[in-house]
Amino acid sequence: MLTARDIMTTEVVSVSVDTSLKDLAQKFIETRYSNMPVLDASGKLVGVISETDLIEYQRPLHIPTVMTLFDGVFALGSEKKFKEEVDRVTATTVGDLYSKNPVTCGPDTPVNELAGLMSKHKVHLLPVVENKQMIGVVARLDLIRVMES
Repeated sequence: MLTARDIMTTEVVSVSVDTSLKDLAQKFIETRYSNMPVLDASGKLVGVISETDLIEYQRPLHIPTVMTLFDGVFALGSEKKFKEEVDRVTATTVGDLYSKNPVTCGPDTPVNELAGLMSKHKVHLLPVVENKQMIGVVARLDLIRVMES
């Protein structure tokens, strides 16, 4: 039975939390990858960034609807959600946009479980972690290649 170790990419292209969004866009274009692991200053995996995250950054800011009642102004909607929206449109680095707490797998995870993880969590890239170190990644295309053979 094939495992993550058998199909993973070991020469991983990653970005850091300090990578500018302009540099990230350039990396997506140059590599033609749609997802990349995000590493902190010590090289530890902290998340994943995708083209979708970068596209969402371009989405216009939604200003909450307000209502006045007896000389008071009340915002309809969550203050937290509005703060997240403002943070998104003012982002300048990968650290401002990436998805934290990535779904990962181990090197001995069977291919059918990899497919299940991707489907269940709606992710397109699984960092492969062994002894708390990222040793590779499995992307959707890696799983599709297995089906071809």
